[in-house]
Amino acid sequence: MVTRKLNRASIIEVGKDGVARTAATVEPDNRPASEILTPEVTKRLAAGENVVVLAKQNQIEAVTLLYPGSKIYLYVTRNAGSSSFSNAERAKTVIADYDLFAAQSRALQLRFNIALFVGSLLLVGIAVYIALAVADWMVRPVNELVTAARRITAGDLSARVTSLQSRDEIGTLASAFNRMTQRLEAQTGALVGANSQLDERRAFIEAILSGVSAGVLSVDHSGEIQLLNRSAAAILVEEGDDPVGRTLAEISPELAEFIASGDGAGIVQVRAHGDLRTLAVKRSEDASRHILTFDDITQQLSDQRRAAWSDVARRIAHEIKNPLTPIQLAAERLQRRYAEEITSDRPTFTRLTGTIVRQVGDLRRIVDEFSSFARMPKPVFRREAVADIARHSLFLHEVAHPSIRFEFQADQPDLELVCDRRQLGQALTNIVKNAVEAIEPKPVPDDGGPRGHVRMTLAGEGDDLIITVSDDGIGLPPERDRILEPYMTTRTKGTGLGLAIVKKIVEEHLGEIRFDDAQGGGARVTLRFAAGALERLEEGQVIAMPQGNLTGKVTANGA
Repeated sequence: MVTRKLNRASIIEVGKDGVARTAATVEPDNRPASEILTPEVTKRLAAGENVVVLAKQNQIEAVTLLYPGSKIYLYVTRNAGSSSFSNAERAKTVIADYDLFAAQSRALQLRFNIALFVGSLLLVGIAVYIALAVADWMVRPVNELVTAARRITAGDLSARVTSLQSRDEIGTLASAFNRMTQRLEAQTGALVGANSQLDERRAFIEAILSGVSAGVLSVDHSGEIQLLNRSAAAILVEEGDDPVGRTLAEISPELAEFIASGDGAGIVQVRAHGDLRTLAVKRSEDASRHILTFDDITQQLSDQRRAAWSDVARRIAHEIKNPLTPIQLAAERLQRRYAEEITSDRPTFTRLTGTIVRQVGDLRRIVDEFSSFARMPKPVFRREAVADIARHSLFLHEVAHPSIRFEFQADQPDLELVCDRRQLGQALTNIVKNAVEAIEPKPVPDDGGPRGHVRMTLAGEGDDLIITVSDDGIGLPPERDRILEPYMTTRTKGTGLGLAIVKKIVEEHLGEIRFDDAQGGGARVTLRFAAGALERLEEGQVIAMPQGNLTGKVTANGA
């Protein structure tokens, strides 16, 4: 106090109850602590002022916080003397200068700290940049090698490392890498060229195999199918099946037996798609496989048989038809001339001459069928109402066979087809006739109901027209594979030409005939005509079915 020339001093403490009390004092002035430590002073100290100076008329007071974070304050005073007013003003000026100096000091310190921070950041950035540049310079050769290796992995064999000229280990590695990639590129180019040539040859061979009509089949020595062309698949394999990898015995046991026989060529009958087909087969082999080449000659043989039967029919008709007329005329003349003159056993004479006339009529009918089969006229195509033709073929038999119920159903009654009306009607009549003959052996029910049913349906399917005739008769014969051949019949009075004529008519109408077992017994005959193709024919145009078209098809299981 003496050094500072202070007149009095006090330590004031604010208790927990908020009351200011004097803890220690020097030269007390008998004022309570609450008057010395006013709320205004504590508020200014709490706001951040280090010392609160109060200038009065005869003294200068100063209050400061003794310990930061506590409520203990130091209060000191100094008397102003006679020149109190000037001293007070000077004190205020000193205090103001002090505050200004403190503020400038803090501003300078802040600017210094900012400049130091910016400089430090700049130095760190420069150091990092130099470090990265040095690291990149040192790692660049390895990065180039890695980049080139990745390009090669992606398939770019032209990748090279070009910037490494040093003679250290990295340079040696780069040179070896470039030599390796160069050799890989050359070898890969040679392989690609060879593969391209193989692909071109394979495509050429496949184009040839798919274009030829003959079937080609490759089988290894274990019997497993390796390759087959489109024609072979159409003959042997169901649509959608992939036979590659399966055994030939599973696909066609007949061809497997032919390979086992060791023959170089032969005629083999195979069953495919429910049909019996005849193949002309040739076999060749190398060290690893057998190669079969075969042609389907089923239609060719059928055409040959048909031509032979047509020639036979023509000769029979020529040889038999000439004497029939005089025989019939002679028998009829005997009936007219001598029937009244015969007195002994006249009924026998009448019966015998009548038998001659009837048998001659039967022979003439057979000869007419022979002639019809041998010389069927070419169809004349016109647009016709198919429903009328179908109803007419049913009506003829419905009148003649009242014990059989006939049904007709057409999804579209106004369906039309470009066809020969007479020939199509003849084909449908023959089919209905066969259905009736299949029902006639059945006995008449005791309740008087119909002996059987014949049902004909007419429907369109896309560009095709389908006619189906089904019956509940005795069903298809055991020789069902041959029922379309001429002179093949299972009836005692049949000539075997009816279905052969039907087949020929269907073929000339660009159609297909199919025989199936009907559900519940009986048979079902399906005629499918390519109505879209027939539509393109001009009215009245005469066409012939191209040779080699397979249109007759027999199926035994209804599939």
